[in-house]
Amino acid sequence: MTGLALGLSAAMLGRLLVLFISVPLVELVLLMQLANYTSLPFTIALVIVTGVVGAGLARRQGWQTYQRIRQELAAGQMPTNSLVDAAMIFVAGALLLTPGVLTDLFGLSLLFPVCRRFYQRIIIARFRDQIKVHSYSADRVRPQDKVIDSYVVKHDEEP
Repeated sequence: MTGLALGLSAAMLGRLLVLFISVPLVELVLLMQLANYTSLPFTIALVIVTGVVGAGLARRQGWQTYQRIRQELAAGQMPTNSLVDAAMIFVAGALLLTPGVLTDLFGLSLLFPVCRRFYQRIIIARFRDQIKVHSYSADRVRPQDKVIDSYVVKHDEEP
């Protein structure tokens, strides 16, 4: 499957390519500079410690989020924020497995609920800018338009 078949534009693929090339290069330079200012064993230990601590935090946060999702589902609620939290915690775990300074810092920040709320606001604002909802009244519908009708049924009401 091509990127375009997955819904990615050429511009998005270009940005991803730049990201996949530039981030590892920046990480490599930062790790080399850190090793020069401290020592190679310290730098290696830092990468290992952030990975271990991050994995523990990701596991704990992931378990708490899983429990919250179960509670919300049991209460008949859609766990929207909890699912976004779970995705961010998953990304945090992946970033913490990647050796580097920037990826570790960003991954660790994703494990703190305050930071996740901040990132969620940014993501929601970005999606809101890209999604447009149009509504039409019945008298403005043209014959070639498709109209999908829907309604909401509450649990305590009959359909």
